[in-house]
Amino acid sequence: MPAQPKILLLDDDQDFLDLYREMLSQHLPSMPEVRAANSGGRALSLLESEQFNILIVDLNLPKMDGLQVVTIARRKYPQLRLVVLTGIRDEQFRTRAYALGVDQYWIKPETDQEMGLFMESIDSLINREAQAGFRGVQSKSLVDIIQLECLSQSSCMLKIINGATEGKIYIQSGEVIDAEVPGVNGEPAFQRILSWKTGSFETLPADLTRVRTIFSSYQGLLLNSAQAIDEAASLDQVATAENGAAPAGAPAVGNVASMLTEVSQMEGVEFVLALGVEKNRSQNFWGLENPKPMVEFTRQTLDNFRALGERLQVGELQQITGTGPQRKVAVAPCGNSELCIGFPPALSAEQMRDSFKNILTKWAS
Repeated sequence: MPAQPKILLLDDDQDFLDLYREMLSQHLPSMPEVRAANSGGRALSLLESEQFNILIVDLNLPKMDGLQVVTIARRKYPQLRLVVLTGIRDEQFRTRAYALGVDQYWIKPETDQEMGLFMESIDSLINREAQAGFRGVQSKSLVDIIQLECLSQSSCMLKIINGATEGKIYIQSGEVIDAEVPGVNGEPAFQRILSWKTGSFETLPADLTRVRTIFSSYQGLLLNSAQAIDEAASLDQVATAENGAAPAGAPAVGNVASMLTEVSQMEGVEFVLALGVEKNRSQNFWGLENPKPMVEFTRQTLDNFRALGERLQVGELQQITGTGPQRKVAVAPCGNSELCIGFPPALSAEQMRDSFKNILTKWAS
């Protein structure tokens, strides 16, 4: 039977400590043990003597403020989940807190709905492994992250990275006003970002000069995006059934052919090779008379660099580019495919990177 989870609650308001200690200990399904501290020094002393799963900390504290506590706790206890719960509505504090590695940043709930979301998010953090979701709120989806920001009436920019693709969502006063991915803006970009299941995100200060292109409420925007994603998934399932089974998360067979054609027409592309990474290990190509040597090169190169990345502990492989006397080559994992693209040797390194980034974005969408 797993040990009872433990939460440490830090705030200098005794009434607040009493209320939240009772709510967290009695109304969470995991029934955690909740300890309380009214100063940073007391909290650090408890962390030194006992093992906790989550530290919930206010920012406005006497002597040692909440960010100082977070800094020390993150350095000394890297497995500890950190949650800021504060009444301070300040984007600089929010940005600094996320930069220090907090898992969640909450404005103290003022409504039952906000309290329900807060309680749910705390319970989801308990005993969760940091292997999925988005860094910053590992156990929450991107939808949850957007809802948290909008419910807090915050103004910020969310920068989301999914593999080699970067997206941005602009929020002002609790409303989504714009989104962008390479080559796409507005609601279509928002829908594309929302379809990503994992990645990393960073909360940055708001761009107050950003022109608004999205006018739906964030609730309506999330609903429309969910419907669009469901419809796209249904179409892919139909195409897969008609053309044969495809690996989960990969383009349907019919879509692969159209994607090859579309990518082959992009400026500077000399050949395209798309390899499946599941059991069928499918091969689709354009511009290659004999794909076998390039197939072996692509798979061996990616396998070798993945192994090197694991030994060096530098994170997941993003992409590899190489230059030869006849052409330049770029390879990268993309969803459940491995792509290898050939470019002419006269193409500059910057042009090749930009072109390959656009190809990866198009393939992943």
